[in-house]
Amino acid sequence: MRTYLNKKETKLAAVTCNCCKKDLLVENGILKEECIHISHDFGYFSKRDGETQSFDLCEECYEKMTETFQIPAETKERKELLC
Repeated sequence: MRTYLNKKETKLAAVTCNCCKKDLLVENGILKEECIHISHDFGYFSKRDGETQSFDLCEECYEKMTETFQIPAETKERKELLC
C-alpha cells in the first residue's frame, strides 16, 4: 500500500507490505527497500471487469509467494543495471 504526500501521487510518503504490514523504508520520497508493486486492470471475461487493483509486497513476502508456484517464475540476469 502506497501513501503519497500530495494528491498528484508524485511524492511518496510511505509504503506498507499488503501481506505482512511491514513498513518499508522511505526517505525523501524514495523507497530504499526492495518492493514488488503490482497494478492490474481487469478486463473482459473477468469477475472484476473494469476494476484496477494494486498492492505492494516486501521481498520476504514475495519470496514466500513464489515458493508456492507449481511452475517457477522465469528468471533472467541483467548485465547492466543502469539504462
